[in-house]
Formats: sequence, C-alpha cells, structure tokens
Amino acid sequence: MNKFFTSVLIILAASTAAFSQSKGKTELGLNVGLNIANVSASGVNNDDPRIGFNLGVSADHYFSETWSFKAKVSYDQKGWNNGYLNNFTTNYQVNYITIPVMANWHFGGTKNWYLNFGPYVGILLNATETADGTDLKPIFNSTDFGADLGIGVKFPLAEKAKLFIELNGQAGINDIAKNNTGSTLRNSVSAINIGVNF
Repeated sequence: MNKFFTSVLIILAASTAAFSQSKGKTELGLNVGLNIANVSASGVNNDDPRIGFNLGVSADHYFSETWSFKAKVSYDQKGWNNGYLNNFTTNYQVNYITIPVMANWHFGGTKNWYLNFGPYVGILLNATETADGTDLKPIFNSTDFGADLGIGVKFPLAEKAKLFIELNGQAGINDIAKNNTGSTLRNSVSAINIGVNF
C-alpha cells in the first residue's frame, strides 16, 4: 500500500513539473479545430451558421508561472449559410488568416488550466457563395477586427509535450461588408480546438 501511495505522489509531482513553466520560457503550439461561424446584423445573429475548420500555430511566452503573452496565426473558415446578401438559398464561405494577440492566465493547482483574451485582426483570403461559385471578395473589407476569448486545459504527453483542448470565441467589431448601406455585418465564431504544445 505504501508503494502505491509513493507511486501516486511521484506521478502527481511529475504532472506538476510538466505544467509549471518558468519566467522567460516560450512554448510553441499546433492546433486544429471545428468552427461554428456566423454573422450578426444589427445585433441579431443569423440562425444558420457555417460549419468549418481552423488550423493554427502559436507562441506562448511566459512572464511568470501564472501569466504569459500568446500570439497565434490561424487559417479560419468563417461565413454563414443563407440570407442577408441575397434572397435565395446560398452559403457564404469567407476565409481569413486570423492573428490574435492575447494575455494568457494560467490557473489551477498545476497551472494546467488557462484563460486567454485579447484583440484579433483577420486578413481576408477569399469569399465565395455556393449557389454558382461567384467570387465575393470585392464586396468584403480586406480586414476584420474583433475580440478573442478562450479557455482550455492541458494534459502531459511527454517531458516537454502537452495535449490541449480549448473552447474559443471571436466577436467582430467592424463591418465586414464593403460600402454596406444596410445592417452592419459582424463576424462571430465559436470553436473547439485540440492541439499540442512543446
């Protein structure tokens, strides 16, 4: 029995060491995720979101065991299904390179939980509608600005590698449609991501 408890204590200590990061350390990350993307017009969300994916790389620089600065570059599939720009059924596929810069708060007994928040900028890559494949990029603004918020948890895989699972949300603040005379269109995204830090 004593050997069992000793083994448990060793495992817990190893887990703590795996999560604890010292000042000045930088973690790199890779992730893939599922996006539920939509737009809001005059504060009202469209009720038919677009399901897409995201793929990202990140760098997380620690100022202490509790706080770090996280920057990320992601390919993000955004857009929505049906409505707003036409009166017939079609889906709008609006894809961006998204760059959030965030404060990252690490909490929990082993600092394995984290909450990050900050602004993002999105750079428009392409925009099409699925009814006939029309290129819609000329009618969209080239940049999207907004706020990014995420919460996640890490699990040790090896001495320097961790698996993470996170929930992430983005809320746009500017009109994504160029020369828009109607309701302001703003991006919104909810995502679940899985990835590896090393």
